[in-house]
Amino acid sequence: MFLSVTEDKSNKVTDYSELSNKSFQILEYWIYSNQIIEEIQITQEIIDEIKIGIDYFQLNQTNPNLFDLLINKFNNQNQIGKRKRKKKSIEYLNENDSKQNPQKIQIEENIQKVSVGYENETILTKEGNVFAKGRYINKNNPNQFINISSLIEDINDRIIEDIVSGRNSIYLLTRNENLYSFFSGINLVDNNSRKFKKTQKTILMMKNVSKIFSGNTCFSSLFLLNSNQELFSCGFNLNGQLGLGKSIKKMIENPTQIPNIPKGKIIDIKCGYSHSIMLIENENENPKRKLYSCGYYIPNGLGKNENTYEFTEIKSSLFENDNNILDFSVGRSHTLILTSNSKSIGFGSNLYGQLGTGNKQKDELIPIQIELPKLRFNENISNYHISCGYNNSFLYYPPSSFSNLEEDLIKLFRRKEFCDISFKTENGEIIEAHKLILKYRLNQNENEIGKLQEIISNKSIKESNQIFEMIYSNRIINPKLYSEIKEIINLNEKIEEIMKRIYLNENEKDFIIERKEKQYKFPKLILIMRSELYRGMFLSVTEDKSNKVTDYSELSNKSFQILEYWIYSNQIIEEIQITQEIIDEIKIGIDYFQLNQTNPNLFDLLINKFNNQNQIGKEKKKEKCLIF
Repeated sequence: MFLSVTEDKSNKVTDYSELSNKSFQILEYWIYSNQIIEEIQITQEIIDEIKIGIDYFQLNQTNPNLFDLLINKFNNQNQIGKRKRKKKSIEYLNENDSKQNPQKIQIEENIQKVSVGYENETILTKEGNVFAKGRYINKNNPNQFINISSLIEDINDRIIEDIVSGRNSIYLLTRNENLYSFFSGINLVDNNSRKFKKTQKTILMMKNVSKIFSGNTCFSSLFLLNSNQELFSCGFNLNGQLGLGKSIKKMIENPTQIPNIPKGKIIDIKCGYSHSIMLIENENENPKRKLYSCGYYIPNGLGKNENTYEFTEIKSSLFENDNNILDFSVGRSHTLILTSNSKSIGFGSNLYGQLGTGNKQKDELIPIQIELPKLRFNENISNYHISCGYNNSFLYYPPSSFSNLEEDLIKLFRRKEFCDISFKTENGEIIEAHKLILKYRLNQNENEIGKLQEIISNKSIKESNQIFEMIYSNRIINPKLYSEIKEIINLNEKIEEIMKRIYLNENEKDFIIERKEKQYKFPKLILIMRSELYRGMFLSVTEDKSNKVTDYSELSNKSFQILEYWIYSNQIIEEIQITQEIIDEIKIGIDYFQLNQTNPNLFDLLINKFNNQNQIGKEKKKEKCLIF
C-alpha cells in the first residue's frame, strides 16, 4: 500500500470492521512478537475472524503458523472442556492432519454447476434449484447443504442460469439476464459496542447481464458483462484488482463500469486474492487469444514487474508462434495456463510448490514454461483442464464433462440459435425451439406439436423451459410435468435411435457436402449441433448463403462414411474393417469438422476396434513352424 498508493499520503486507515477487538488484539500482538496471547480464550468465532484478518493484512508466511497455533490452542481448550463437562465440541484439523476425508453430498437432483466461495459453497442443479452451505447460510449445521430456493422469493419464478459464490453473498444470474445477490452474513449494527446482526436478503444488482465471472479462490471480486459487451466490476479493490484504474481502500458495493477494456471478445475472467486475469480473443490476430492482468504483482506475479490498476496485456515470447491458450486458472496468488503445444505456462507464488516447477518456494513474477506429465499417445491436450486451488494445482481429464448427443441437444436449445418455431407461455412470454427436433421427438406427428402448444400456454416460463429441456435432453427433470407430456413424448426412446431416423430420411437433408466420388447430405441443424465449424459458418457467413460445400479431398469414402454415421449416432459402423489409413484420415476429419468432444471418443473407439481386429487376425493366422 505504501509502495503503490501515491494520491493518499495519510497516516490513518479505517477498515477491518468484521474483526472483533479480541481478534484484532491477537493479530496486533502476533505482528510484533510472532506469539499468541496466552490469556485469551480462543473461540470458533475468533478463529474465523483471524482467518479473515490474515488475508486482510496479507501477513508473511511464518513457522510456526498463527492459524495452526490458534487451532491447537482451541483443541486443547476443548479437550480440557470435555473432561470437565463431558460435552462434544467441534474439532479443527491441522493442514498436516491426514484424517480429512472427502464428504459425500446427498442431493437428489442433477448437478449443473458447483461454486466455492470464501465462506460458502453453492450448487446449481439442472432442475433450477440452488443448494448452499456455510457459516451464515445454516448456523445450526454449517456443513450441511440446504435448498435456499425458497429464500430467494423475488426470483423464484425465473430459471437460474449461473451462480457465483462470493464472500458472504451468492450471485445468481437468471435466464432473463437479471443478476441478483443473495446476501447471507453479518452486518455491523453498532461500531462502539461491536454488535453484529445476522442478515439474509435478496437484491436485484443489475439488469441485462449476459455473463458473470469470478474465480475459485477470490476474496470478493465479481465481473459482469452486459448484453452490449460492456464490462462492470464490484467487490474488494484494495489492490486495484477490479480493473477500475485506481486502488480504492473499500468495497465497491455497486457494479461500476470499467472504463478501458482491451478490444476483442471476453472469453473468461478469473480472480485471485489481489489480482485478476482476463482472456481476450481476436480472430484476426496471432496469437488470437491473449491474457491481460491487473492488481498487485507481489507475490501474485501479474506476468509483469509492476502493479497495474487497469487490464494490460501479459507479453511473453511463450505465447508466440501460434501457441494458442486453451485453458487457464487462477489461485490465491498464482496463475497457470494450458497451451496448444502441450505445455503449461505459469507465474506467481510458488511457496507451496503450486506452480509445479520442481523448485519449491521460488516465486516467478513473469511467465515461465512448465513441463507437463507425458500424455498417452491418443490423448489430445485440448481435452484437459487446469485448475488452481488456494495453494495447489491440478491437471485433469474430465470425461463426464464431454458432450454426448443429449448434451449437444440441450446446448442447442439453450443457445436459442437457428430456432424456427415459437411457443407462448401463460404470461405471454415466448420460448423458441427447433421444428426438426420436435418433429422426431413427438413421433413425427404434427398434431402432437399442437398439443404441446396447448400445454405450454398454461405453464410459467420456468415450467415451460423444464418441459423443453426434458424433450431435448431425454431426461426426466420434473416428474410432475413429465406426467403431463408423456402421452406425446416417449423418453424411453434413445436419442441415438431418433438421430438414426433422421439419418435415413433424405427429405430432411438441406445441405450438401460434395466430394469427387459422391455427395453427402445433412440437415443443417445436425451439423450446427455437432460441429463447431459449421455452427460458426452458418452463424457468421452473410454473403454466401449456398447450401453446398466442396471439401475433404483427403478423406476416403470409407472414412467420410464413418464420420457421417458418427455425427448422427455417436456410434461407429460395425461392418467396416478399420485400417491404419482410416485411423489417420479420421484424425484429419475430426479436425476438419471441429467435432464436439464426446465420451466415448470416436478416435479411441476406432483404435480399440483396430487392435481387436489385429488380435483376432493373429489367432486365425497361427501357422505351424519347423522345430530343429
